[in-house]
Amino acid sequence: MVKNSTGLLDSKVPGGDIADRWDKHKFDLKLVAPANRRKFKVLVVGTGLAGASASATLSELGYDVTAFCIHGSPRRAHSIAAQGGINAAKNYQNDGDSVFRLFYDTVKGGDFRSRESNVHRLAQISTEIIDQCVSQGVPFAREYGGTLANRSFGGAQVSRTFYARGQTGQQLLLGAYSGMMRQVQSGHLKLMTSRELLSVVKVDGVARGIVVRNLTTGAYERFAGDAVLLCTGGYGNVFFLSTNAKKSNVTAAWRAHKNGAFFANPCFTQIHPTCIPVSGDYQSKLTLMSESLRNDGRVWVPKEAGDKRGPEMPPEDRDYYLERRYPSFGNLVPRDVASRASKERCDAGYGVGETGMSVYLDFRDAIARDGEDTIRSKYGNLFQMYERITGEDPYRVPMRIYPAVHYTMGGLWVDYNLETTVPGLFALGEANFSDHGANRLGASALMQGLADGYFVIPATIAGHLAGRKLQPVGTDDPAFGEAEAAARAHNERLLGIKGSRTVDSIHRELGLLMWDYCGMARTGAGLTEVKSKIAALRETFWNDVRVPGSGRDLNTELEKAGRVADFLEFAEVFAEDALVREESCGGHFREEYQTEEGEALRDDKNFCHVAAWEFNGEDKASTRHTEPLEFEYVKLTQRSYK
Repeated sequence: MVKNSTGLLDSKVPGGDIADRWDKHKFDLKLVAPANRRKFKVLVVGTGLAGASASATLSELGYDVTAFCIHGSPRRAHSIAAQGGINAAKNYQNDGDSVFRLFYDTVKGGDFRSRESNVHRLAQISTEIIDQCVSQGVPFAREYGGTLANRSFGGAQVSRTFYARGQTGQQLLLGAYSGMMRQVQSGHLKLMTSRELLSVVKVDGVARGIVVRNLTTGAYERFAGDAVLLCTGGYGNVFFLSTNAKKSNVTAAWRAHKNGAFFANPCFTQIHPTCIPVSGDYQSKLTLMSESLRNDGRVWVPKEAGDKRGPEMPPEDRDYYLERRYPSFGNLVPRDVASRASKERCDAGYGVGETGMSVYLDFRDAIARDGEDTIRSKYGNLFQMYERITGEDPYRVPMRIYPAVHYTMGGLWVDYNLETTVPGLFALGEANFSDHGANRLGASALMQGLADGYFVIPATIAGHLAGRKLQPVGTDDPAFGEAEAAARAHNERLLGIKGSRTVDSIHRELGLLMWDYCGMARTGAGLTEVKSKIAALRETFWNDVRVPGSGRDLNTELEKAGRVADFLEFAEVFAEDALVREESCGGHFREEYQTEEGEALRDDKNFCHVAAWEFNGEDKASTRHTEPLEFEYVKLTQRSYK
């Protein structure tokens, strides 16, 4: 039984005109004098865009920063996989863009399930991000005359996306990485690679440190600090097959949740419409094809169900269904809209390829119009990647695409300062829930990660450090001993089961349950059923999983087992959140709640709020808290992209 509660969540959103709120809030925050910053230790967990930019900036300001990376190098963070671009309201194209339009598009794109104040701050900061990255030498694409180039992305009718061919995430990460390594070289920042967070340590109710495991040696290590920043990404791999790197996981956020941090909107998951389809049971992940391809590629299926003539079909027999259904936005509708449309066509028998579970993304018209060299200059590395994976040349035949899990809008609940419900514990980037509502617009993830790291947290962390009396705490505090003992016991329990199932087999089974019942389409009956199925699978895991080796050295199976154990617990809350939210909004599509045209139908009277879940103990019902959402500047309406 779900417990419900209201009134405990203070978003700390400032008042006044929305255009002035962030500047006013920064002025009202307490400051830490430059000479005093070196006295404060900040622990940054994760070194993707949010973590690397936060580490570099806080260290540059003078704080004593230690950054923790789950990989052997920060350059392996999953941020590197982002392809298409980063949004910013520069209006270089003089096509009507503005900070307010980016704010409006983002609120609407998220189907009115995000805080207006947070989204406006993001749009406001976006222009500064581009200046910061250009000064670092990020090689954004440029027009012939030397000005920065822009292209369009889904959910917008202006060109505001800055890009570096199909490698934007990589180039932005290298920029943040260079800033971070400059601080490492100067001795102001300590970088701890191959470490995985196992516990957030609280002393007197405040986050004062972490316990990590050295993934190379197996050693458990304690670190004390005055603030902890979680920059650990999203939880899309709960579905097993996703576009996320295999090490992407929910563990850091989930362990923090079990120690007091509320988890917000876990059912808000983004399905990306432009991915290479599943080709067999042997796959361990899926591959994203950038949304930018839909600038020039046209999405189509046969007009007649079951027509298997393939890509040589004459134009008059093709159904360019996104252009037909959404003439104002065409192929660049938001991701949730495009994904559902592709699924509907395939489910109705119009899909292409051997399995019938894909649609065409065709560049024939663009190549005929602009020439192959122009298309190659825009998308060359993406076309090359597609050909290497599929063996098909997209310059000659259309790409075959189908939706896949890509991003998670849910995450740890944070206030306007990015602080969780645990004082001193902050969550940045995809690890928090704050900016994208029920659906993220394309090219906004990089924007949020860098906004949080470069500009927001350097201002708001001072409010915590200067505003609370933080007594000295060392790793010999009993709280650290208790946390380490619990982490050790957890891993020893995993090693001691010695069952017959591999970790991957259980994870794959969980992923299939999540996709079938909690994927693009959900129903009340299905969600009720899958909750019991997940619980049964979790019991199977703890009785029959086999984790070889020991915990005293490198053991990748032990790493995976710990993450899957957390996914199994998290999946139950995910399903419960989807079940309780009896509406459709953005990526959360309940089949019972849709318009006559098959679009998401919100219930603003009962669900215009953030749902934040509180952990109450093992095998106890979680409490569902709500934070009402108010819309002063963007009127609540039924989304339309027609």
